Amino acid sequence: MKKAILFILLIFTSIALSAQASGPMISFDMETIDYGDITKGSNGVRTFIFENTGDAPLEIQEVKSSCGCTIPKKPEAPIGPGKKGEITVSYDTNRVGVFRKTITVNTNVSNAAIVALKIKGNVLTN
Repeated sequence: MKKAILFILLIFTSIALSAQASGPMISFDMETIDYGDITKGSNGVRTFIFENTGDAPLEIQEVKSSCGCTIPKKPEAPIGPGKKGEITVSYDTNRVGVFRKTITVNTNVSNAAIVALKIKGNVLTN
């Protein structure tokens, strides 16, 4: 009887572990990009690189920024397991001063459907 109960527990544990590991997963190289001090009108484009570390296609469903001065661009096609993708962010560097913005990424990852990316920096006058 003890062996039967132990066997059943092992099966349920194995099923639970495999269920947790299945599906798409997202892993970013970095979740904050620091522009540092940049001059007004300089290139405000930066790229967040991520990888699908899961075993199913990863979908970036929506990418939104916290204000109109930041324009994010997401990949349109699903990212396959083991593949990398990019989210490009363009900040309006004609706005002088310190900035901190959040980019919200909605995905099809079951345990982390929303990821918050951040950009920060300081735009100096010419």
